Amino acid sequence: MKTIDGRQWATREDLIERSGYGGTTLKSLWRDRRANGHPEAREIDGVMHWDVELWDAWFAEQRKRPRDLSGVDRSGDPDEELPPAGQARVLGVDPARITQYAKNPPPEWPDPVRVEKLKTRDREYRTRAQLWAWVDDPMSGFGTKGGRPSGPDVKARARAVKVLDARVRLAAEALATMPDMEAGKVAALLAERHGQSVSTWKQIVTQARKQARQ
Repeated sequence: MKTIDGRQWATREDLIERSGYGGTTLKSLWRDRRANGHPEAREIDGVMHWDVELWDAWFAEQRKRPRDLSGVDRSGDPDEELPPAGQARVLGVDPARITQYAKNPPPEWPDPVRVEKLKTRDREYRTRAQLWAWVDDPMSGFGTKGGRPSGPDVKARARAVKVLDARVRLAAEALATMPDMEAGKVAALLAERHGQSVSTWKQIVTQARKQARQ
C-alpha cells in the first residue's frame, strides 16, 4: 500500500487481502471493467495500483447488485458429483454455459472435485454444494443479466456516476489548492496522480469548475 498526496493506492495483492477474494476473481473483475465500472489503475514503480477510496466504493456497490437466483435447483444430495450437463441443470442454464466457464471461468468458479480424462477433452465434476455456494456468492455475478454483466445496466451506470463524482471532488480539491494553475496543467497533474488520460481529466476539471460556480 502506498500513500501519495494523502491518498492510498493498493496493489492487487493489497486488494486480495482487503477484500478476501482471490486473485482470479479480481483479475476477472478487472478484465470486465467496461461492463462493471471497475476503477482505472495507475502504474506506480512499474506495478498497477488502484485508488483505495474509489475501489472500496465501487466494490461495495458491486456486492449489492440485484440478482435473480430463482432458476437454481436447490434439491438433491449436496455431495453428489455432477458432470457438466448436471451442473447446468442445477444452475438452470444451457450446458454450453458450463463449457464456456471451463474456457473463461467467471469470478470464484469452483475447482472440480475430480476430472475424467476423455479421448478429446476433460470432463469436470462439481458437487451441488459447490454450485450452491458459488451462486450465493455475490461476486460470482451469477443471476445478473447473462450470468455476468454484459453491458452497462442501471446499477453499472450508478456506479460509474459515483466514481465520476469522486473524481470531480478530486478535481475540485486540486483547483482549490492551485487556483492560479491553468486547467490543462491541473488535468495533467491529476492524470499523473490518479491515472486515465489528460483529456478525460480536462472534462472532469471543467465539470468541477461548473459545479463550483453554481
